[in-house]
Formats: sequence, C-alpha cells, structure tokens
Amino acid sequence: MKKAIHFGAGNIGRGFIGELLHQSGYHVTFVDVNAEVVNDLNELGQYYIQIVGDKPERVLVTDVSAINSNEHLDELIEAIAEADIITTAIGPNILKFIAQNIAKGLIARLAKNETPLNIIACENMVGGSTVLKGFVYEHLTDEVKAKAEVCIGFPDAAVDRIVPLQHNEEKLLVQVEAYSEWDADRTQAKGSLPEIKGLSWVDNLQAYIERKLFTVNTGHASIAYLAYQKGIPDICTAMQDEEIVAAARSVWEETGSLLISKYGFDSGVHADYVKTAEERFRNPHISDEVTRVARGPVRKLGAKDRLTGPAMQLLAQGKVASALAKVIAAALHFDYAEDKEAVEIQCYIREHGMEKAVSHFTGIPADSPLYKEVLKHA
Repeated sequence: MKKAIHFGAGNIGRGFIGELLHQSGYHVTFVDVNAEVVNDLNELGQYYIQIVGDKPERVLVTDVSAINSNEHLDELIEAIAEADIITTAIGPNILKFIAQNIAKGLIARLAKNETPLNIIACENMVGGSTVLKGFVYEHLTDEVKAKAEVCIGFPDAAVDRIVPLQHNEEKLLVQVEAYSEWDADRTQAKGSLPEIKGLSWVDNLQAYIERKLFTVNTGHASIAYLAYQKGIPDICTAMQDEEIVAAARSVWEETGSLLISKYGFDSGVHADYVKTAEERFRNPHISDEVTRVARGPVRKLGAKDRLTGPAMQLLAQGKVASALAKVIAAALHFDYAEDKEAVEIQCYIREHGMEKAVSHFTGIPADSPLYKEVLKHA
C-alpha cells in the first residue's frame, strides 16, 4: 500500500487532505505534537468526517496512524525515508519548525535511494512548498541538496475548504463543507505525478492561487470587516444584510475584472465560481465568527495579500478599486481587543494618525488615487 505522511493532525489535516489521501489508497500517517490526538488516532485507527449542508453525509476515514514528533523522532525519520508523498496543513508560521525533522528524514532517505518524492505544503499562503523547501535546505549539506534537486519535489499548491469551529463530543470527528479544491504545480513535481482524488495538477498555479485568494479570501475578509463595523457576530448572519452582500458583490466585480484580464479566465466560468463562493458563505452549517475570519489584519492588509493586493494591481491598470478601498478602510478600523494585530494597528493610528497608517500597513503610495479613496472611507 502507498504511504503518505501528513504533518498536522488538526481539523484541516483530517477533514481535507487526510480524507483525499485515504480515498486515493494511501495509508496516512499523521505527524503532530498533540499527544491526545496522536493517541486517539493510533488507538482507533480511523475517524469520521461529517459533511454539512443541504446534503449531509458521514464519511469514514480508515487505515490511519500517527507519530508524535516530540517523542518518536526516529520513527518519523524512518517513515519519511519510506514515504510515497508528504503533505502539510499546519499553518504558514509553523513550517519552519518541521523543516529540520523533514531534512533528517530526507538525509536518511537519500542515503538509501533516490526514489522521487513530492512534498506539498497545503497552507493558506502563496508559495508554501517553496518556502518549506527553503527552510529544509537550511539543514542540508551541499551534497545532499544536489541529490534532493534531482528527486525531491516541492510543488506549490492552492487549497480551499471551509472547516468551521468544532464543538464535537465524538473523538476525532471533523465537520466540513462539501466543497473542496486542491491544485498543485506540475512543473515543480518530481517523478510520476501522484494520483490523488480531488487534486488537480496545473501548469499555471499562480492563476489558481490568485483566483482563490482574490475571490474566496478577499470576499470572506470583506464580509467580516464590514460585518464587524455593524456589530454582526457571524458570517451567515452578515450574508442576510443586503448592504454587506452588495458591497461584497462590488468587491467581486473588481477582483473578477482583474483575474479575467490577467489570466484569461472565462467570464461565465468565473461568474459561477463567485456564485459558489457566495453560496458557501451563506451555509449556516459552516458559518464562522466574524472576529475569527477578520483576525490578523496586518497580514491581510499586506501589499500582496487579499485586500491591498488586487487593489494595487488594478491601480497599475489605471483603475481605482473603490469597493476594495472601502474594505481596506474597514480593516484599519478593526479594533478587536483580543487580536494582537488589531491592537497593533489601533496603537499605530493613535500615535501616527490614519494617513500614515494607510501607507504603513498597506504600502499604497500616498500620491495615488487609491490612497485618497481609502482615506475617504476611513
């Protein structure tokens, strides 16, 4: 049987990537430091996924095991040496912490053979596998790097599935939406492409990354920041507010025009993609708290991220994204006291004023019409 190693036994790992690997005939070994989850996976050897929505379904995932990387490093190194594929879903900030262990496994593997292996970071970020490769290579000698370049692939990926906050009494149960998307860059893969149900190998991954980022993530964040201003607690409730829905649709018109002109997406196909995103946000079974979707505003306001990114690209085309500008202003006003980044922004605004804050957190040029548009709503 084919062997898969998946770093991260959390809800995304079990409820998305782990499920697809299982359906594709892999034995899935989860790697985590959560002793309780690791023990449960080893004791039960299976878990359930509850697909919620109009057509609920209960899916059994079997033939799984787990390794606690804090306690059984030798076992992990051996597993990496024998793996057919490695995936991650641990969060962008954690990639650097697993890199050394992956490097140790690759050293052991390459000392025995040079069978091709692909390592895919399934994270909500651009270029996650490339970033992970950089961290792993910090722990390899030049000789091992040369071997790795021949047979170890780090294909970047774009992933999309909403996994809401869980309140489950049943061990290891994960609730997920029916929709999922997983695209990976075939040009970065080594050897034969792994055949995984639900995984599409594409030649221009950047187009799919930006389509997802500037549609799903941009829309989700826009709804959250506008809902927060109105005191609305969750996304599903926000989608019942006509003003917020209209604002989100205006944002999608702006990002859609960018994506269609930049990548040549069919306008009808893209309209269906947007419609699907809107329907997903209306699903009461996967509705998330506004403060959780809006968290991390410093990152989300970044010059290449979901709000400022498309607005700046439209600016380069000579267009002013007024709908995105309104959301950027709303994000700057996100003052949730339990979010460190929100607190950071509010402290900066109090000390330096809104005008400097716009430039500081977004990188939007102060002499641009987009800058003036953001300030108009701020």
